[in-house]
Amino acid sequence: MARPWTGSNTSPTSSTEDGDAMPHVIVKLWPGKSEQQKHRLAQAITDDVMKVLRYGEESVSVAFEEVDANDWGEKVYEPDIVRKADTLFKKPGYTM
Repeated sequence: MARPWTGSNTSPTSSTEDGDAMPHVIVKLWPGKSEQQKHRLAQAITDDVMKVLRYGEESVSVAFEEVDANDWGEKVYEPDIVRKADTLFKKPGYTM
C-alpha cells in the first residue's frame, strides 16, 4: 500500500542538489496492458528516477493515461509529440 505524501521531504536519499522537486511521470499508452504490467513499469520508472535523478521513492509518482488507438493522433501524437518536439529526449520511430 502506498504511503500518503506528508508534504515534507526528510529522507536523506530524497533530496538532490536541485532541491525537493517532485517528479511526476505520465505514461500514455493504448488500452489493454494488465495491471501487473503497469505496476512493473511504474516500479521500473520509479527505480530509474531514483537512481538517475537521486530522488527518494516518496518523491516519485507515476500515472498511466490510456488513449484509444483511434484517438492517438489527435490526443497524443499532435499535441505531445509534434508540437513539443523540442522537448522530446526520445522521439518515436513512427509518423502519422
